[in-house]
Amino acid sequence: MSNVLVIAAHPDDEILGCGGTIVNHVRQGDTVHSVILAEGITSRDPKRDREERYDQLSQLAKDAEKANDVLGVHELILDQFPDNRMDQLDRLDIIKVIEQIIDRVKPDIVYTHHIGDVNIDHRRIHEAVITACRPIPGQHLVKQLLFFETVSSTEWMPPQSAPNFIPNWYVDISHSIEAKLKALQSYTSEMREWPHPRSIEGVQVLSEWRGSNIGVHHAEAFILGRNILINENEENQ
Repeated sequence: MSNVLVIAAHPDDEILGCGGTIVNHVRQGDTVHSVILAEGITSRDPKRDREERYDQLSQLAKDAEKANDVLGVHELILDQFPDNRMDQLDRLDIIKVIEQIIDRVKPDIVYTHHIGDVNIDHRRIHEAVITACRPIPGQHLVKQLLFFETVSSTEWMPPQSAPNFIPNWYVDISHSIEAKLKALQSYTSEMREWPHPRSIEGVQVLSEWRGSNIGVHHAEAFILGRNILINENEENQ
């Protein structure tokens, strides 16, 4: 059994990126911790005002709890970094928060955002996770690092503007897609109507397309950042 950590920017990113894979982990007995670092919603205003958006932020936190409960997540951690303003922060401050979580959770597998997304928070978190997961001798070793795509962000980055999302790791979610879609329905303020990509139909179409890439009905696609194979006999000596 594995300890799994999902590090996402905003409420719903964790489900959009790897919700079906989370369900697969839970069903096979793995422990999944979900971290959402930024608050959401406040970027919709010209100036950040948490008090003005207090009720909506509180509801969004409840939606996140409900969505992650649907998937069977062991622990949900909600931080309050500013929505779509994480480029204004010192990267080290983000890294330190992630390092503290990794030190406590000690994950074997970490999922996070792709570097080439339109959303600036996704890019800053990707960079911070890479640093926090560096394999330093004598410290906890994250054995597997995977980057997910996020609809209405990854595919909206024009070609040549950033590294393209070219997956080399697929997970069959044919038996967990329904749980993923049900979890997304909890995010009433975040989901949109078709043909917006961040709609229930859009997410399902993407899962069908990724599934067709590998000959199954539904799949989630990732880029493998690092995969470290450990001799368990030597590790236990």
